[in-house]
Amino acid sequence: MKTVALSLAMSLGMATVSFAQSAADLQADAQTPQDVLVYGMGYDQKRFSSLDQISTDNVSSLAPVWAYSLADTRGQESFPIIHDGKMYVTTHSATIALDLASGKQLWKSSVEYPAETPRVACCGIVNRGVAILDGTLYRTTLDAHVIAIDAATGEEKWRTQSIDYKQGYSFTVTPLIADGVVIVGISGGEYGIRGYIEGYDPANGERLWRTYTIPAPGEPGSETWPEGDAWERGGGPGWLTGTYDPELNLVYWGVGNAASWNAGSRPGDNLYTGSALALDPKTGDIQWHYQFSPNDPFDYDGTNELVLAEIDGRKVMMQANRNGFLYVIDRTNGALVAANTFVDDVTWADGVDLSTGRPVHTEIYDKAVAGEPVTYWPSAFGGKNWSPMSYHPDSGMVFVNTLRIGMNYKAVEPKYRAGVFYFGAEFSWDWPEGHRGELRAVDPMTGNVKWSQPADIPRLGGVLSTAGNLVFTGAQTGEFEAFHAETGDELWSFNTGSGVIGQPVTWEMAGKQYVTVLNGSGGVYALFSGDERLAETPPGGSVWTFALP
Repeated sequence: MKTVALSLAMSLGMATVSFAQSAADLQADAQTPQDVLVYGMGYDQKRFSSLDQISTDNVSSLAPVWAYSLADTRGQESFPIIHDGKMYVTTHSATIALDLASGKQLWKSSVEYPAETPRVACCGIVNRGVAILDGTLYRTTLDAHVIAIDAATGEEKWRTQSIDYKQGYSFTVTPLIADGVVIVGISGGEYGIRGYIEGYDPANGERLWRTYTIPAPGEPGSETWPEGDAWERGGGPGWLTGTYDPELNLVYWGVGNAASWNAGSRPGDNLYTGSALALDPKTGDIQWHYQFSPNDPFDYDGTNELVLAEIDGRKVMMQANRNGFLYVIDRTNGALVAANTFVDDVTWADGVDLSTGRPVHTEIYDKAVAGEPVTYWPSAFGGKNWSPMSYHPDSGMVFVNTLRIGMNYKAVEPKYRAGVFYFGAEFSWDWPEGHRGELRAVDPMTGNVKWSQPADIPRLGGVLSTAGNLVFTGAQTGEFEAFHAETGDELWSFNTGSGVIGQPVTWEMAGKQYVTVLNGSGGVYALFSGDERLAETPPGGSVWTFALP
């Protein structure tokens, strides 16, 4: 339902021309700094920009240009889409179009869902943004719908229900448009769902395919599950947006944790949980898979972003996994190239066997599966949580917000009730002395850390790097920050007034470079950590845009 009228100056004729971007434009997104058309600033999700007007020499002068209030107190993780002088952002309850020059609202469409829906959203009432194609925006809703919205008017074009949310299913994901298909992944891994990824027709919302991440008996991979009905509630959500290689015509999508966390109750590798899948975008057929964490008891989601790059002439895919290892995988065939720790404390495995691709488990893992109490690192928060990293192709470094937290864990008998947490474990945090996270510059091939910037309260925002030799990210205490990409020195900081857990982007208009980020406290750490220090950081989301004077 539209809640605010359009600017009267916008004519339908102008809208038809201005929104004529195509699939080819999406493929060229990383090469067109005046646009941000794809989640992650390009199909490869490098989150790197060739813009260098804002640099290490002048970033200290960066200043706000405009700010827009989202009128919402939930956590804000939306990725801004920018096209033809307009910016599109989302909250859990609205889709918004802003004038790029002034930040003024052009239209706002509300997203209504039943009041009881948030009870099946595990880790924050959030939405991560829209996809755009040929004048239409695509987004998901907390009550498990996919909707299409006219980018010129904010009017809803179609709405398709994916599944009944009351069974524990939800959507927070930004859709991915690949080979003419709108692709989404379901949330709900902590509710005993059977996870899936699915594709929709952008013209009418017809579901074209659904690929379950938990195979039914007789399907490929089902032999990795025990006999019985564990597969029916086996988890495997796909709640973060995948990547796309148009040349190979493959979509890469991360799959989350197995359910319940009691791994002893579901012996076997439990495919395709804790995995990366290579999918045919037209059919959803799995072309290959790589499993990061077989028979996982620790909530080590494999959903983190899968970054595409070329290293030493090889087409690779990278993921900084929740389990503490940074994986480099040949994206043509799923072969493991490298796997190194990117955080200091990894106690559940001694390493990853490069010949088999499997983790080398420690006694801690064995005891956990056997039902004994253990303390393991990193915690269920992960060595990295959802917050996306950036890859700088010139330096070959990834810049990643890491966490330094352990967990006390003991498996218990899982009890399934639809729409209720299905943990199968008792747990509490094992807090370290000192800081709880770091922004790190890491060599993905070796795991060597070039520099780090600690944070007492871990950063949970996305990371952006630029050709101006800068790394941008945000703090849960409200600061939006810029660091020197070579040295890690903090060069600039601005207090936005609420925690930054959003995703920064940079763009160009009329020859001038801008940087935009959403602030708004919330998300998984704020919900589950009990960190009393965050009480001093108020909620309330805004869109902030900065430039040089």
